[in-house]
Amino acid sequence: MRSDLMKKGLERAPHRSLFKAMGYTDEELARPLVGVVNSANEIIPGHIYLDLIAQDVKAGIRLAGGTPVEFPVIGVCDGIAMNHEGMKFSLPSRELIMDSIEVMVRAHALDALVLVTNCDKIIPGMAMAALSLNIPTIMISGGPMLAGTTGGKDVDLSNIFEAVGKRAAGLISDEELREIEDITCPTCGSCAGMFTANTMNCMIEALGFALPGNGTIPAVYSARDRLAKEAGRQIMTLVERNIKPRDILTEKAFDNAVAVDMALGGSTNTALHLPALAHAAGLSLTLDRFDEISARTPHLCSMSPGGPHHIQDLYAAGGVQAVMARLVQGGLIDGNSLTVTGKTVAENLEGVVVKDDAVIR
Repeated sequence: MRSDLMKKGLERAPHRSLFKAMGYTDEELARPLVGVVNSANEIIPGHIYLDLIAQDVKAGIRLAGGTPVEFPVIGVCDGIAMNHEGMKFSLPSRELIMDSIEVMVRAHALDALVLVTNCDKIIPGMAMAALSLNIPTIMISGGPMLAGTTGGKDVDLSNIFEAVGKRAAGLISDEELREIEDITCPTCGSCAGMFTANTMNCMIEALGFALPGNGTIPAVYSARDRLAKEAGRQIMTLVERNIKPRDILTEKAFDNAVAVDMALGGSTNTALHLPALAHAAGLSLTLDRFDEISARTPHLCSMSPGGPHHIQDLYAAGGVQAVMARLVQGGLIDGNSLTVTGKTVAENLEGVVVKDDAVIR
């Protein structure tokens, strides 16, 4: 095990002593040490509850015979940082996240990672670190926020931005603005439309770097807790089989992700983040490649803010896996790519069907 570098042998008695100061037992230290990177904080709606997801992950790791070692990482909320000096710090935070994870893992010789993530720059920053380190890793997001409802219609963060413009134009009152303000973000989670956070969570699933369901199971559903436990269990399979991020995130996997991106009509910020992930993997993903894949891939989903549907609708329709199943049927993605399930894309898609043709055309 990698962690033997800092825990095994006569000379490592001081190291073991320091672990025992925190309550670790000899039995726990004999197992693989799995870093659980937790970006929980009290300023991002998609992160306010990630301590609960991390607890589920750690339970899964212990069930499968590993020892979880949790540590934190920062995060910026693009929505709260918007329209003031704060936005200058959002994209740079991605590299700080990447670097801080690398520092922790290399300094402490951890055997594997589970990345507990959500939101715009945190997802790619964590994934870039995993690709640079190239030790067994799985990602688990906190999942999307539910849409709000008013007048029989679903609303999300984009509606409050529109309402600000309407109020400035004198089309609605202060009271009407406040009503919209109070209902557009009704739960924790990443904002309910196909904005950058949810797009990137879907991309991580499409890349095969997270379990099926990662991109679309709502934050407040118990299925999200079960998925987190399964992610904790599955990391131990990846350790046993020595499956590493660069075994999964190949050129074909990136092509698959871009095709899913086009089918979903995802955030244009994928043109910032997917090439950065590819670079961290030692690969190249150009804008010309985006264009080439776009030219042959149909736009299957009409997601907010460009359309009427929200992530909860996509989840009910079968999620990212159903989109991928439809693309496989059309010969538009590669089914042979490996995923963190230990199976190929095609094997993951066995029995997957689209449940709502209005959401996934």
